[in-house]
Amino acid sequence: MQSSPSSSSSKQRYALVGTGGRAPMFLDPIADTYRDSCELVGLCDISATRLAWHQQRLALAYGTTPPPAYAAADFDRMIAEQKPDTVIVCTPDYTHHEYIVRALDAGCDVISEKPLTTSADNYTAISDAVRRSGRTVRTTFNYRWGIGATTVRRLIAEGAIGKVKHVDFEYMLNTSHGADYFRRWHSYKKYSGGLLVHKSTHHFDLVNWWIDAIPDTVFAMGDLVFYGKDNAVARGQEALTAYPRYTGEPKAAGDPFRFDLQRDPTLKALYLDAEADSGYLRDQNVFREGIDIEDTMSVMVRYRTGAMLSYSLNAFCPCEGFRVSITGDAGRIEYVEEHASHIITGDRDIKIESHGDEPTRLTLHPLFEAPRRVPIPKVDAPHGGGDPLIQEQIFSAHPPADPFRRGAGHEQGAASLLIGAAANRALATGQPVRIADIAELKSGARHLSQLI
Repeated sequence: MQSSPSSSSSKQRYALVGTGGRAPMFLDPIADTYRDSCELVGLCDISATRLAWHQQRLALAYGTTPPPAYAAADFDRMIAEQKPDTVIVCTPDYTHHEYIVRALDAGCDVISEKPLTTSADNYTAISDAVRRSGRTVRTTFNYRWGIGATTVRRLIAEGAIGKVKHVDFEYMLNTSHGADYFRRWHSYKKYSGGLLVHKSTHHFDLVNWWIDAIPDTVFAMGDLVFYGKDNAVARGQEALTAYPRYTGEPKAAGDPFRFDLQRDPTLKALYLDAEADSGYLRDQNVFREGIDIEDTMSVMVRYRTGAMLSYSLNAFCPCEGFRVSITGDAGRIEYVEEHASHIITGDRDIKIESHGDEPTRLTLHPLFEAPRRVPIPKVDAPHGGGDPLIQEQIFSAHPPADPFRRGAGHEQGAASLLIGAAANRALATGQPVRIADIAELKSGARHLSQLI
């Protein structure tokens, strides 16, 4: 462990870069539940407004001394002065690799919000930095920690359906959550890698982890067919394209896609009030020109184990959630999650809720036996109960044993993002892409558990 400049050297020292809507996932447990074993020693962001807001929020909520704040240009100075053991990276996806590499080279471990990065080349830069620094990178896949997802993993590991041969995964984003990606920086592929990287990395990781396999070959098709100006005009909805953003726009009063930053105190503080020093507009019109990511896409993957994946993502559905069927040589698992509308920090006033008494359902179909429902306990916590569990693993001085091996290092983080990166290349070329041709993932290994 690095030497600490303060008297609290027994605590793990954390600094965080990127103080947008995802930051509280990490800041609050450090300041509250795990304050006896952890210490927040620095915040870094391009926006002084956001930094000041978090400093005040943490002090008021938890009675803590506000951590020092640093401009983005002073990231390296923050590390030199505060000597964190670990740097948490929550910046826009296309900058992840820059901060990860700089933190590793400065002698820090890293926790990175998913996706680890946006391209194969950026991953190679991270992998090289891990090797030369001897430090570690953890990718936070909180979907793994949900009780339903964990139950699927347990059944497969116990051999309930034999050896997995095929997975069919359909994900539906509704016109609240799905639309939100098209208001933000995520709607430009150079910043997010598109939904095949930013969003699908969750889903690809679940499949990789469930079936304990490393992806090999990827093919994809996709297009922008709903969002964007041209699509709205073609549907006769040109009136929805008449304003560049939603907040403060009287004409947007009846727009079902409206998103008013003034209606939510957190959104207002983090984004609207910070526009002057961040340059970031959080509420751009989803039917504007210039959007270049896909909103509907299909991907096929062959794994090194021989298993196959058929995956689809649609970002303009009337419902939200996913359906997955996993077929082995001794049976089949069918798993469904229905989600309410979800945006990390706030939502528009038109709500789209999930339906049904059992929004999470798991059915086991053994060969030559009657199917049976596997109960999934209801958990009142974010991401199916996953967030508090992954926070405990990260921040507790003595985390419980994890027999499901839900932690993910940089190689496992890469295994999911590289499916998305390969899919993007397949979209551009019309040809299947072997992951080994764009990045290295432990030659000879077949199983995800063989990766860090």
